[in-house]
Order: sequence, then structure tokens, then C-alpha cells
Amino acid sequence: MPATFTTHIPQRLDRLPWSRFHWLVVVALGITWILDGLEVTLVGSLAGAIHNSPSLRLTATQVGLTASAYLLGAVFGALLFGWLADRLGRKKLFTLTVLVYLTATIATGFSWDFWSFAIFRFFTGAGIGGEYSAVNSAIQELIPARKRGTTDLAVNGTFWGGAAIGALSSVVLLDPVVIDPELGWRLAFGIGGLLSLSVLFLRRWIPESPRWLMTHGRREEAEKIVGDIEAWVERDTGRPLPAVDGAPLTITPRSHTSLAEVATTLFRTYPRRAVLGVVLMSCQAFCYNAVFFTYALVLTKFYGIAASSIGWFMLPFALGNLMGPLTLGPLFDSIGRRIMITATYGIAGVLMALTGFAFAQGWLSAWEQTAAWTVIFFFASAAASAAYLTVGESFPLEMRAMAIALFYALGTAVGGVVGPTLFGWLIEGGQRTDIMWGYLLGAALMLLAAGTEWKLGFAAEGRSLEDVARPLSQEA
Repeated sequence: MPATFTTHIPQRLDRLPWSRFHWLVVVALGITWILDGLEVTLVGSLAGAIHNSPSLRLTATQVGLTASAYLLGAVFGALLFGWLADRLGRKKLFTLTVLVYLTATIATGFSWDFWSFAIFRFFTGAGIGGEYSAVNSAIQELIPARKRGTTDLAVNGTFWGGAAIGALSSVVLLDPVVIDPELGWRLAFGIGGLLSLSVLFLRRWIPESPRWLMTHGRREEAEKIVGDIEAWVERDTGRPLPAVDGAPLTITPRSHTSLAEVATTLFRTYPRRAVLGVVLMSCQAFCYNAVFFTYALVLTKFYGIAASSIGWFMLPFALGNLMGPLTLGPLFDSIGRRIMITATYGIAGVLMALTGFAFAQGWLSAWEQTAAWTVIFFFASAAASAAYLTVGESFPLEMRAMAIALFYALGTAVGGVVGPTLFGWLIEGGQRTDIMWGYLLGAALMLLAAGTEWKLGFAAEGRSLEDVARPLSQEA
């Protein structure tokens, strides 16, 4: 590896004013979340049609199991591609993961039975799981520190823009007057896969993370990329750039970080942050995946809503989730991470408990139930996005993608995989009281996460990533 050197690369990136370059990063990397939202919402909205499909003939429990297969794939993909993203770079991996997603989601449209559907969903999830680690790492490393919270929440929140599109699409694709529902749900997956081709085009313009290049000894390449970004921003704003502030970093490059060093850093250097990451990720994963993947089944079984109309109920649900991070995101950079994360998890938990009780009593119509979830997930969506932000900021640059992958995988395995299967089983039992206990469990987990953040949370707003967590390759 090249010899030790000093650099101002992080300071040069953090002092840049907002420009069209940063908008390009947000759009090109965030568009995957739109596609993920489109994908997941279509599955949620199509659950009734898939359940009634004459070729698949899935039971309610099997619908829940296919959701769990998707999430298991996401766990596998996050771990594999997260590990590779720290070794091979962000750009290579966020290209590869889109290709995996594209292929698998189109294949899902050709499923012929439960097992084929579940397997294709597994690999679709693997592509998306890999995206979470590679894309979140790239965003946090390219966006100026003062806008990192706002941007990260907004990008993760765009998932729900795709969810709104998916909800509307399902109304058309499941309308028997327009198209045979058996063909409609298959086309939905094919269209989602083909749309992801646009992602590959847009990402051609996103450079490799200069921070990643810096720690891997590719100093000249990193300096050139930063210089190109600075020239772009200066032309775009029409003003000279602010002076570089702060002492340079002294870096001893490395080719990779061993898993043993990752474990040591997680559990010896930053044990409080490790506990916080597991709790935030697993609690939000249970609530989201349990409620969202099975809500269509609740609407059809307990409210008698036709499968072709599910999309109208998913639409406000998705819009509430989208508006939460967009509206509340700037407060995470101004008021601060600890207060806002505690508040969003706590409010969502209290409202979820009240809604679960009202559902069990039969007090809510289908639209009132949907309105309640819309308000709850306005807050829960910001909380969930902040969990990814927290994990990415908590640990050194050399293991950032792997840390995001590990905590995403742990959270999804603990909270996400169990949730849809448990709720699918509770819904199949047909008792409102049983489902209420599931909702109360989700509420308790959100309140647990709020308390953990209040106890273990730390200030990262406005601070350089290297200040929040010292790079492993940085010399004393």
C-alpha cells in the first residue's frame, strides 16, 4: 500500500455549498428507494390477488412467508454486498445490486407456485439489502455534514414515493375491467424491474466516494474527484468556495478491514452505539414489516375490501410515510438527533397502542383505520430513516457499509422476518383481539427504542463523519 499521507478531503467535501451535484447524488441514489417502495407496495396491494391467484394458490400464512423470504434475502444481500462495498468501493456495488434486483423482480412475474415465488422474492430482497449498505454509505460520504441528516432521511423516505406510485398502479393492474388480475400482478413485477434500468443510467454520473478512495491509498484519484466536484459546485453557484477549515487527516492506507477488527470496533470501541443500532433497527423493522406486508389481508378479511381496491387504502398510508421524513428531516440537523429520534419513536409507539386497542373494539372503519396508520407512520417513517442514519454515522469509514449491513441484517432478522409471518398467522386465525396483541407488541418495541435512544443517543448533527467516528486508518 502507498505510504502515509495527509489530506483535507473530508473538510473540502463538508464545506461545499448545496448544488446541482448534490441533487444528482440524491436523485440517482435515492431513486432505488422509490423502486423498492414500488416493489413492496405492489406486493402489499397485490397480496389479495396473489392469495386468490389460480396458479399460485397461496394461503394467508404463505403470503406472510413470502414476505419473510424477501426479508431473508435482504439480510443475505446486505451482509454479502456490504462486506464487498467496504472492500471494492461504493460505486461498483450500487451498480451490481441494481442488476440483481432488476433480474429477480422481473423473474417474480413468471412465478408458477409458492416455492418459485418465494425464491424470486428472496433474490429481489438480496438486491435491495445490498443497496441499503452501499447507497447509505455513498450518500453520507458525499453530502456536506450540515445537510447529512436532512438528506439521508429524505432519500430513505422516498421509498414511500414509490409506494404511492405502486398503490395507484395496483388499482389499474387489478381492475378486471382493464386487465385480468392474474396477468395484472405479473405485469406489475415486470414493469418495476424495467423501470430500474433508469437507475443504471443515472448512476453513471455518480463518482466513487473520495473518502473510500482516500483510505484505500488511491489518493490521486480521490483528489481529482474532489477537484472535479469543487469545480462543478463553483460553476453552479457562481461564487468562490469557502476556505478549507480544520487540521488535515494523516492517513495510513489499508486494503481492507478484517471481520475481527470490525467486531472489536463494534463491541469494544463503540459498545453503546452497537446496542443502540440493534435496538433502533430491529424495533422499526418489526413494526414496519409486520403492519405493512399484511395490511392488505386485514382490509380484505376484516373490512371486506375487494383486492382491486386495496391500492386506494395504501395510497394515503404511503403519502403519510413520505411526508414524515421530508417534513421532519431538517429538524434532525437543527434540533438534533437524540431529541428527534426519541420523539418520533415514542409518538409512533403510543399511537400504535391506541390504534391496536381501537381495532380490537371494532371502533374503526377501513378508512379510519387507514387514517390512523397514516398519522402513526408519519412519525415512524422518520424514525426508521433515522435508524439508518444513526448506524452509518456511528462507526469508522473503513467499515461503514459493513456496519450498516450488519445492523440492517440483525434488525431485519430479529424484527422483520418474524413480524410478517406472525401477523399472517394471527390474521388467518380471524380474531381481532389476537391481532391487537400483535399491534401492542409493536408499540412496546417502538417505546423501547425511544427509551434506548434517550439513554444511549449521541450528537452527530453538523459534525464531520471523521469527527463522529475516527477512521481506523487515521494516525494519532
